[in-house]
Amino acid sequence: MRSKLQKFTEFAQALLPHETGYLLAVQQFDDKVKLAILEQVDRNCRRLDGFEPFDEALDKRKYSNLKLWITERLHAADVDTEYEWLLTAEREIETDSIAPLQEERLLAHLRATTPTAYHFAKCFELAQLYRHFLLIRMRYAEHRAVEDFLEKYRPAYEHARSVRERLHEATADIVRQYSTRASDSIQWEPWLAEVFHDDTLDGWNRYMALVRLTFIYYNYRRFEPLRERYQVLDGLFSQGKYYSKRLLINYYGNRLLLHSRFQEYDDAEYYGYLSIRVKTADYIHYVNNLCGVLLRRKKYAEALAVMKAALPESRTTHSFHNKIGFVAHYLRCLHHTGQHRAAENYADTYLRAYRKEIFEHRWHAFFSAYLEALLAQHSFKKIMHLTEKYQLLELDRTYASKSGYLPTIPWFYAVAANRTGRLDATQMQEKLKEAVAGMAPRPDKTAQLEELWGEIERCIPEVRNLAYTNTFFSSKT
Repeated sequence: MRSKLQKFTEFAQALLPHETGYLLAVQQFDDKVKLAILEQVDRNCRRLDGFEPFDEALDKRKYSNLKLWITERLHAADVDTEYEWLLTAEREIETDSIAPLQEERLLAHLRATTPTAYHFAKCFELAQLYRHFLLIRMRYAEHRAVEDFLEKYRPAYEHARSVRERLHEATADIVRQYSTRASDSIQWEPWLAEVFHDDTLDGWNRYMALVRLTFIYYNYRRFEPLRERYQVLDGLFSQGKYYSKRLLINYYGNRLLLHSRFQEYDDAEYYGYLSIRVKTADYIHYVNNLCGVLLRRKKYAEALAVMKAALPESRTTHSFHNKIGFVAHYLRCLHHTGQHRAAENYADTYLRAYRKEIFEHRWHAFFSAYLEALLAQHSFKKIMHLTEKYQLLELDRTYASKSGYLPTIPWFYAVAANRTGRLDATQMQEKLKEAVAGMAPRPDKTAQLEELWGEIERCIPEVRNLAYTNTFFSSKT
């Protein structure tokens, strides 16, 4: 039976912990019942399970009024909503169609704007445009007010613009290193940190500085400073600063990645589920990251449930990087829930339809998952056929320098070659050792290699007698 509070429940379930925390901080309710409902919304919001149903015996107007209050409060704080309104006002000024009430709102907005506002630069540029609109109409009083705003904050605006330009310069170095590993970007870290911690700057510049710091810290695998920066951002979000659902979801997605690096998988999973609570433009990206954590934790049924729920969005996303990453995770979920043939059929179909895109984007992830499903079925000849047809071993050698690389494909191929009689046990073991010879020794990689070999042993128990794993792990530990 449909609950009488179904709409309110659905509304509450889409809220995020930083939203409800902020709402509790700013509420001034005299109505104890309304406050109790808000506190229950907050409790439910922070849980991944164990939802506490709302009391249907209460006056339904309490829920309706609270829903309206929440919507208005979050709308007023939302920097994305503000930006959309600024763009609308700009268009209306440009087309001489701005209404008197809209002008009153704009003037009030300028009076309240300071250089620390998230969209300060956009507000300043809109004021520059608006003064022309006012002057040609000889509206001297409003023009004087706008001119005062521009004169007062021009130095702050010029500083914000110069920071934005230098951010672009830093981005070029950071992205070049991230893409090609051919340059350095660590030289930007002190300046970007200074920008992020500068509470006299506009929010856009500060947030964009953190985004670039995130890239740098991942490039250099320096995660402790990133944890500290994110704690600062967490505090800002808790105060309602720089708030939007989009930015919060992005923050939760980044927290998943950060906690994963510290192997704090409970926290990574928690933030991963928060990151998919609302479907943004990057929804499939966040689904992929969450499923990566769930698969790492061997929560295969949970991962498959998340992926099945996201299947419609995976088919419509324009990012083949995310789309093919999704397919690779989906194949692994099917495999680990015993649906090996279904995984093979899905991979066959996808390869026929998107062969070009697979090799342009995520071929290693796709074929690693595909061959894993074939290994479970002892389809050794097909493993060898696909590997040789698409020259996967040659491609794998060029991919081996990637930080996330595992020798999945050469290992599966070597085992398949052994099981079909092409390699004897000694030759297979040499191929296994050769595949890991160039990998940088890292404890987390050793654990992943052992896990990968465990997967091979699980699918083919006989290989325990063909290779002693320590002989090729020992050089990595």
